Amino acid sequence: MRVLILGGDGYLGWPTAMDFAAAGHEVMVADNYMRRNIAEATDSDALIGAPCLSERAAIFEAVGGKPIKVRISDLSDPEVMFGLVREMQPDTVVHYAEQPSAPYSMRGFREARETFQNNLDVTFNCIWAVKEHAPDAHIVKLGTMGEYGTPDIDIEEGWIEIEHKGRKDTFLYPRAAGSLYHTTKVLDTDLLWFYVRTYGLRVTDLMQGPVYGISTDEADLDPRLCPNFHYDDIFGTVVNRFLVQAVAGVPLTVYGGGGQTRGYLNLRDTLQCVRLAAEHPAGPGELRIFNQLTETFTVNDLAERVQQAGNQMGLDVEIRSIPNPRKEKEEHYYNPAHSGLTELGLKPHYMSETVLGAMLERIIENRDRIVSDRIMPRVRWS
Repeated sequence: MRVLILGGDGYLGWPTAMDFAAAGHEVMVADNYMRRNIAEATDSDALIGAPCLSERAAIFEAVGGKPIKVRISDLSDPEVMFGLVREMQPDTVVHYAEQPSAPYSMRGFREARETFQNNLDVTFNCIWAVKEHAPDAHIVKLGTMGEYGTPDIDIEEGWIEIEHKGRKDTFLYPRAAGSLYHTTKVLDTDLLWFYVRTYGLRVTDLMQGPVYGISTDEADLDPRLCPNFHYDDIFGTVVNRFLVQAVAGVPLTVYGGGGQTRGYLNLRDTLQCVRLAAEHPAGPGELRIFNQLTETFTVNDLAERVQQAGNQMGLDVEIRSIPNPRKEKEEHYYNPAHSGLTELGLKPHYMSETVLGAMLERIIENRDRIVSDRIMPRVRWS
């Protein structure tokens, strides 16, 4: 396939690009370095420095033997997006190109506006570029389980059948996001559904849980190909943050009661899910939704797992509850369906002590780069 990856410099975008290229697909990545710029502006740099995207592609071609085309451009500009789709004529467009941080989106008006405009503009431009210049292309859009919130009923896989006053119909599952970032993802889904049913586009929307991991087959070829592993309060996902805290000797920061439950998956499984979705595309006029997770944990569960793995390595890990900077339920029901990707062939990598230990070893190798001031929450919802 010809695969265009929007947001190809990101924590998920760059490993995805290497994965598709290694599998023999023709790959082009586009990015405007928004995440890099925000990380620099907020003192939230990744644990391991990454070369620029063109250098990454050159290194990967040298060690992996596969080319990746690179375009550094602003996808919120319609002409840029239209030009890329005209040039590439993709079979698949993988859309990661959004400001991905809930805390950043809640930092203030400027950050909220930046998140809103970038995320909605890029999605809108992507839809129209495909509609006008590659109408048979399949859009694989990264959504988030955070769209659903924490309802007191089971979370279905994107859709729910409702019976009301003796009649039945199927609707998008109700959504109640807990941050402005997650709300932009809800709006993405609504936009996609409108254009799918109006113009017959082909879309798969992947409702992904928080991702952890630092290793993939391609990234392990050369340390310079490492994903953007963040541990700060802006871009660091909870497992990655806890692992760095364990190495730095900082007590693991459990927000509030620690009963917040979410669905998690290994970075390697994100790559599997995206490629499975791309290689088994949605049909014309179909918005297909998968819940992308492999296991559910409370924050307390995660802290205890990291503590156990760290103590096995002599790190003497402590856990400490701190006031919750977010507005969220700290105890709630959570039971999401997630069978669709397994039926396509997903082979999960579960969160074992071995997996956590391997990540700790990599972090220990880079412990001199840890800046402890980046760990504690610097953004509050109110």
